[in-house]
Amino acid sequence: MARVTVEDCIDKVDNRFELVLLAGHRARQISQGAPITVARDNDKNPVVALREIADETLSPDDLKEDLIHSLQKHVEVDEPEADGEAIADQTGAAVAATDADDSEENITFDRMTEEDLLAGIEGLVPPEKSDDY
Repeated sequence: MARVTVEDCIDKVDNRFELVLLAGHRARQISQGAPITVARDNDKNPVVALREIADETLSPDDLKEDLIHSLQKHVEVDEPEADGEAIADQTGAAVAATDADDSEENITFDRMTEEDLLAGIEGLVPPEKSDDY
């Protein structure tokens, strides 16, 4: 029964590997309680999934999108963009803040020469060895 079903699905999904992925995904959905769109006829979930694809009760493209979505770990959500005036106000405020920071104080960093760095490294004590490791 499954062989005939696979041969019926090949004209809906060209790649056999993709067909296996889609049917497996749909079979897992069915086992998790998703409603089936064809009569079960005492068939197991993978055969029912193949019959659904062959009968085109489910779109292979929709199954593919659902499979991709289920495998994604980080889903980007499109947030609505702020209007142009709000973006310009935020950018202008950020530029003004950085100009004010630069004029208020000059930031200086401590500089260390190579000799000071080597002297500091030589002064370090190696960790004691313990029996645990």
